[in-house]
Amino acid sequence: MSKQEMLHLIEQKRAELIDIVLKNGLNSTISIKYSQELDQLLIEYIKNDHAKKNNITECY
Repeated sequence: MSKQEMLHLIEQKRAELIDIVLKNGLNSTISIKYSQELDQLLIEYIKNDHAKKNNITECY
């Protein structure tokens, strides 16, 4: 998945989370589920970005 696609998914999940929180409250089970899904996307994005940066620096 490209960086742009990943960023799009993150923004989409963030918008969904905001809607869910406004409708169900911050501590609702569904809000927590969406928050955890967003966390996973962010972790994956950071890992991929970090790996790409390490590959670039290793080439030099």
